[in-house]
Amino acid sequence: MAIEVGDAAPDFELKDQHGTPVKLSDFTGKKTVVLVFYPLAFSGICTGELCTIRDELPTLGGDDVQVLAVSVDSVFAHRAFAEKEGYEFPLLSDFWPHGDVAKAYGIFNEDAGLAQRGTYIIDKGGVVRWKVENAIPDARDIDEYRKALAEIS
Repeated sequence: MAIEVGDAAPDFELKDQHGTPVKLSDFTGKKTVVLVFYPLAFSGICTGELCTIRDELPTLGGDDVQVLAVSVDSVFAHRAFAEKEGYEFPLLSDFWPHGDVAKAYGIFNEDAGLAQRGTYIIDKGGVVRWKVENAIPDARDIDEYRKALAEIS
């Protein structure tokens, strides 16, 4: 079942690239969350998208916005990916149970065994206020994030 704008965002807890648990609900009342599902670490399109987020993060709302990036890669792959590319936002491992969080958001591709490209902007109340879902080969546009965040603020 796909998550739609206006739905409560399904809560989850996943480990980041350092093995630290990160829970979505910990940001409720504190920050707007940009939840970015990506297929695989180190792939060309995923690297480009996350590097753009890394470089544009200050223009996406600064300290009032938390980016959480999720893929089915392991914590260890995420650590290597974050170190190589200089990502300081959490890369969350949806490795086991395999793809459970992506499934909860309706963005898991069963045939490929990974998440499609899905982005959900979740307000401080825990409600999905904007979303975009792209096929695996189709990169997302950072300007769409910026526009949606401006409308929410």
